[in-house]
Amino acid sequence: MSAECSGYLSADKVPVSGFSCPRAGGDARAVYCCGFQDVKYCCDDPHSFFPYEHGYMWWLSVGALVGLSIAAVVLFAFIITVCVLCYLFMSTKPRSKLDTGLSLQTAGSETRRSSIC
Repeated sequence: MSAECSGYLSADKVPVSGFSCPRAGGDARAVYCCGFQDVKYCCDDPHSFFPYEHGYMWWLSVGALVGLSIAAVVLFAFIITVCVLCYLFMSTKPRSKLDTGLSLQTAGSETRRSSIC
């Protein structure tokens, strides 16, 4: 069994000609063509999508975890700040309503007042 990897343009835009799997001098079990549009290789698992070693992936994972951790801390600090500001705003408001200078009266009391004058 063998597979044909078609030609492609590498990430550096260099044309790479097509090849057959397994490659001459390569692993005889690597009979599948794996990879992406900009990198192709022979592999022994048809579901293999990433040609890099696991150590490289580990550093990507650590970088992602550090980035997500920083984002989580910033979000947490933002939420705490908003909560503190809301508390300070609510605690410094006067408890009683402000006097607007207008007294509210019902319509019935207004007619009694006008009949007195």
